[in-house]
Amino acid sequence: NHRLRLANLGNGRKLHGSSIANRMDVRLTQRQQNHGRLGHMEVKVRRAADEDAESIGLVQVESWRKTYAGILPEAYLESLNIEKHALFWRQSLREGCMYVFVAEDAWGIFGFIAGGAIREPIEGYDAELYAIYLMPARQRHGVGQELALSLREALLMESFGSMVVWVLERNLPAVSFYKKLGGFPIAQKTIEIGGTGLSELALGWPVL
Repeated sequence: NHRLRLANLGNGRKLHGSSIANRMDVRLTQRQQNHGRLGHMEVKVRRAADEDAESIGLVQVESWRKTYAGILPEAYLESLNIEKHALFWRQSLREGCMYVFVAEDAWGIFGFIAGGAIREPIEGYDAELYAIYLMPARQRHGVGQELALSLREALLMESFGSMVVWVLERNLPAVSFYKKLGGFPIAQKTIEIGGTGLSELALGWPVL
């Protein structure tokens, strides 16, 4: 049972105050008290397979267009190509260079998370959450938290002990989401997307 595994994820391991599992204890209890919030949707979180690439690409493009409206140029968002993103995810899944989990229900995949070894060295951190996206209509229902715990479990099994995530500073809902999971700002840099300069913030979990 996936939810039982999530609830017991931190058992036998001393948790840091910023640990995702530590922050999730309260949220899991609240969800149990409000039984059915996710249950009625029959949500399943599982490891992604090659054939999920197109759905993952669709989720990413649709989420970007909603999330980054007003942050990134409209022309850039409209130019996003689902097939191009699907090709990237298909290659990544075949190469096994990252951990990817999807959230699905009876209607199909509506969310995913990806992570693995840190790509840009930050002292004291060894893993990175590369991406997490949900279809706009399925956000704010607790599924993102379950995806985060699934990634945490996979990273721990491969002996990673800490994690960072880079997020656009203007993406306030995402910054808030990571902070609620125990992440805190550790670095900042400026990047360019679609010809627009943007501030990107790194949040970290020194102990998973």
